[in-house]
Amino acid sequence: MIRKIFFTGVISLFAMLTVVAQKNVIDEIIWVVGDEAILRSDVENYRLYWLEQKVRFDGDPYCYIPEQLAVRKLYLSQAKIDSISADESTVIRQLDYWINYMIQGVGGSTEKLEEYFGKRLSQIKEEQKKRIREETIEKLMKNKIAGDVKLRPSEITTFYNQIPKDSLPIIPTTVEVAVIVLEPSIPVDDVDAIKAQLRDFIEQINNAEPGDPVFEYLAARYSEDPVTSSNGGQLGFRSKLELSPEYAATAFALNDPRRVSGIVQTEYGFHIIQLIEKKGDRINTRHILLRPKVSEQSIEKALASLDTIHSAIMDGRLKFEEATYFSSDKDTRNNNGLMVNKDDESNNQGTSRFEMQELPQGMGVIVEKMEVGEISKPFRLKNAAQNDVVAIVKLISRIDVHQANLQDDYLEIKNLVEDKKRNEIIMEWVKSKQKTTFVRISDGWNACEFLYPGWIKK
Repeated sequence: MIRKIFFTGVISLFAMLTVVAQKNVIDEIIWVVGDEAILRSDVENYRLYWLEQKVRFDGDPYCYIPEQLAVRKLYLSQAKIDSISADESTVIRQLDYWINYMIQGVGGSTEKLEEYFGKRLSQIKEEQKKRIREETIEKLMKNKIAGDVKLRPSEITTFYNQIPKDSLPIIPTTVEVAVIVLEPSIPVDDVDAIKAQLRDFIEQINNAEPGDPVFEYLAARYSEDPVTSSNGGQLGFRSKLELSPEYAATAFALNDPRRVSGIVQTEYGFHIIQLIEKKGDRINTRHILLRPKVSEQSIEKALASLDTIHSAIMDGRLKFEEATYFSSDKDTRNNNGLMVNKDDESNNQGTSRFEMQELPQGMGVIVEKMEVGEISKPFRLKNAAQNDVVAIVKLISRIDVHQANLQDDYLEIKNLVEDKKRNEIIMEWVKSKQKTTFVRISDGWNACEFLYPGWIKK
């Protein structure tokens, strides 16, 4: 089970739905970049999606969108020359996430997704796989072009002093919090029932005829991993660090793709695992996940236990830091309960600071109303594994929304300066490629104020 699945791409999110172009529009080639064509339907697909999302353009979408597609063509062309390609397992993983995300968005079934797009699932997957692969290659190419930008502190300070103060970014409210978590108990009978069901699955799979996709069928029907179930439980190639320790230990010990592991317990629930292929220090497996259901009675009992701890803290009989000894959260128990931000997309990653929306589901609304030093009453919470737990939280510090300053937001400003430097390097690279790349823009599509004027040779 993966710890975290990453999926985004800010510029290219407008392609997410691949809206079908209007049927009464005759398609045509409007741009040619090198030996790659950009179609009118490509631009229309992007434009229609942005309208649906109520995205506003600062300029003409029929100028901006084709240019963005043209820049991507430059990256992809250079990537071929430099032998840069996307890791196929990463592409499949992101595709699986996207498909499941979209299925939930249109009503929860493959049939509704096919109806929404007017295409078979195989066609949808192929189109989106191409998009994700191109986005990934573009990102890799940008990273190679810009390199690892490192600036001295003096350069950061100089940049900060040169920025008009009203142009500095607005930093959202951030907080530091400490937490005590208790997990509701799961009745032994419920755990035994899940294990019995998984043992039945193992027997069905091991007794199946060679080539019979019993595992895939069972995963699609019963697995409670929403990311992999639609793909027959397949995770794609992962390293040990990308898997839960218990899952990794069992998966890497497998040698026979025809057999199935015993039952493996992780923080996510109970799994059975089948080996697909090993490549060096990476492994591709499929799994079926079943998760015990927490009863309301168990939650109420855990809340009562935590309320006893809360009362002892509030009465002065126990310090909050001492009470973290009872916490079931192994990530914070030995750190006086202090939480660390592990969000890959956060500017606060690796620190103890969180924006409200970065806090676990159910915690942000509690913390937002608290004063520094205050300790909440027990409340229900979804933990990182999406299990129901109960918690109390202490607000350690708060920095309210403000314009960025060096004292409180050095990392934010450092990232801003480094991003600006990377963008300058990339813009110069695009301008240089324009000079050596064949570009043809059809009449009616070239009367634009482009970000990169060099598309039209003079």
